[in-house]
Amino acid sequence: MTQKASLFKGKRVVKPSKITKDMDVDRELSKFINHCNEVKAATAANKDGGQLSIVKPQPESSAGEKK
Repeated sequence: MTQKASLFKGKRVVKPSKITKDMDVDRELSKFINHCNEVKAATAANKDGGQLSIVKPQPESSAGEKK
């Protein structure tokens, strides 16, 4: 058992019932930062001779292709 187990015992994450614009902006910013970090990691791996591919499709392009 880890030390963290006693800290979070019995606690659940509850989504807020109302989503504000600030929360929406934060989510979009997090998505952008994550995407940039993935691209940086893939670039660094390719420079070192390895291969790291990002296989997740872009959300904007996949929605139009399915219909």
